[in-house]
Amino acid sequence: MRGIVAAAVVLAAFIGGTAPAMAQEVPAPQPVCKNSESRLGELSGLVSDGEHLYALNDGGTKTQVFVLGRDCKVQKVISAATDPYDPEDLARTADGTFWLSDTGDNRKKRDTVALISLTPQGKATLHRLTYPDGQHDVEALIMDRSGTPYLITKDVFGDAKVYRPTGPLASPGPTPLESVGSLQIKETSTPGGPVGSIGSMTVTGAASMADGSVVALRTYTDAYLYAVTDGDLKSALQREPVRVPLPNEKQGEAIAFDPDGTLLSGGEGVGEQIRAVKGAAALAVDAAKSEGSTSGGTSAAGGSGQGSGFPYVQAGIAAVVVIGGLLLVGRLRKRRA
Repeated sequence: MRGIVAAAVVLAAFIGGTAPAMAQEVPAPQPVCKNSESRLGELSGLVSDGEHLYALNDGGTKTQVFVLGRDCKVQKVISAATDPYDPEDLARTADGTFWLSDTGDNRKKRDTVALISLTPQGKATLHRLTYPDGQHDVEALIMDRSGTPYLITKDVFGDAKVYRPTGPLASPGPTPLESVGSLQIKETSTPGGPVGSIGSMTVTGAASMADGSVVALRTYTDAYLYAVTDGDLKSALQREPVRVPLPNEKQGEAIAFDPDGTLLSGGEGVGEQIRAVKGAAALAVDAAKSEGSTSGGTSAAGGSGQGSGFPYVQAGIAAVVVIGGLLLVGRLRKRRA
């Protein structure tokens, strides 16, 4: 019996040690402004420079980025004649170029997807991309510090795959993509979204701090923040993230960082609010420091287990097998006696 108890204690410690890095005190989202612009009825992508918000609408017949004040009112529109198929996310690189992720594919029938670069002066360039393993629906784009794009798939059961180009982007291309890992997003109880609890596992957007030090993925209900060391985004996505609940967004797809590390989020629908979680980026940095001090800098999660229940399922199964086996041995010994 002592062996059973000891095994249970060890396994419980193992399970506890792999828990996602969830801040003890995560500030609740606070309203910034209300989106009353009919042209942004399907807000899907968002970028901030602290003074302005840059917004992407899902759909349309030309490439457009809306420039908003902090009151959510449109100040101007940067546009080009390029007609996108299904734009889903927005990023911005250090040189001021906007990147539209024209990667939506709900029916998974597109032979190619695309990234569209758009200068502040309105010059658009199309960069077609191909997956190595068939079609995917993607609503999340991260541009790392070096300007390399990462695409994260939208999968209803939380098995999000990560892709990046095999080399420099060609125009019009296509440039092949390669798989560089996956994320298993755990179901949460955060309310919101259009599809119930499944929405808490579905990646609908992404963002990066301007200096690339922290990146975020979001679902319909939560954001997951990862600290990035030395610009290595691929490795950063292997660590356990900080989860920031974004409750009660009708269809949350947009996410961004202010330069000070405030996390911004918003959803589809005229009249919906853009909200802010102050100090969010610092939570991810602090969690990474704490993780490094307890693990020698090694991530607690494997490549396909971060931010998920997957490690806990494995540990739970192991606990049942070991403890069950020890119980069986104990019974056999009693019978023999």
